[in-house]
Amino acid sequence: MSERPVYVISVFAELAGVHPQTLRNYERSGLLRPRRTSGGSRRFSDEDLVALRRIQELTAEGVNLEGVKRVMALEAELESTRRELDRLATEADRLVEATHRQYRRDLVPVTNALAVFVDRRKNRTTKERP
Repeated sequence: MSERPVYVISVFAELAGVHPQTLRNYERSGLLRPRRTSGGSRRFSDEDLVALRRIQELTAEGVNLEGVKRVMALEAELESTRRELDRLATEADRLVEATHRQYRRDLVPVTNALAVFVDRRKNRTTKERP
């Protein structure tokens, strides 16, 4: 899917099966944000087409334009939150792994360890090498 704006309004309207005036209304409502050329002409991208398809789905379900705007804003926020959650989970995994590596580095091999045994019956401490 391309973000590159390539479609003029007439071609975009034909692709989407809507009237160009509908696209202008969606733009005025803030639902679509086509880019503009230096001459002021609208240019739509494949990303805009995906957004338009979502607008059409929601309006077909009976959602008004203000509701569509709110739903799409919440969907965008949810997607952003999911990306952030994925990033944080990856970072947490990295930190846990780094912590585990640190634990392994701090372990002392058993052959070099000093074992202390407490004889509770005699309350005496003895030191032995394993």
